[in-house]
Amino acid sequence: MNSTATEITAVLHRSQDAWNHGDGAAYGACFTSDATDVTFVGTVYHGADDIGRAHQALFDSFLKGTRLHLEVIETRFLTPDAAIVVTRGEVAKKPPKRLGKRATYTFVRDAGGTWRIAAVQKTKHNRLMEAISFALQPGTAPVEQPAPVRP
Repeated sequence: MNSTATEITAVLHRSQDAWNHGDGAAYGACFTSDATDVTFVGTVYHGADDIGRAHQALFDSFLKGTRLHLEVIETRFLTPDAAIVVTRGEVAKKPPKRLGKRATYTFVRDAGGTWRIAAVQKTKHNRLMEAISFALQPGTAPVEQPAPVRP
C-alpha cells in the first residue's frame, strides 16, 4: 500500500476509533464540511457537524457500546486528490462472525493535504439474494479484478 492509500486508511481508522469510543465529534471530524452520509437505514446526513451530532445521539442510545469492525476491500484513485474506497464491516458489541455490510466512501484531499470523507453509502450485503441472482442469471456476477491502488 502506498503512502497516500495509507493516509486514507488512517482516516478510516480514526473514524473507527471515534465510533468505538462513542465520540460523535471525533467521528464527524473525519468528514468534509459538506459531506453526505447515507446510513444503513437510509437516513441522509449532510456535513461533518450534523454527522457528528447525529452519531453522538446514536452512540448515546441505539449504538451505545457498539464497535465498528471494518476491512478495506478496494481503494481506487480517481485523481491524486480523490479516491473511492469500498469496505466490508459490521457494527456489533461483540466481534461478528461475518462482516455483512458494505460501504462505499468517497475521499477527497483538501488544499492543505488532509484527506476527509466526502460521502459514504452503507448497505447490507444480502448473500442469499446475490447467490440466487448469480444462479438464475450468471451474467449478473461481477468479474473479479484486482483492486487498483495508485497515487
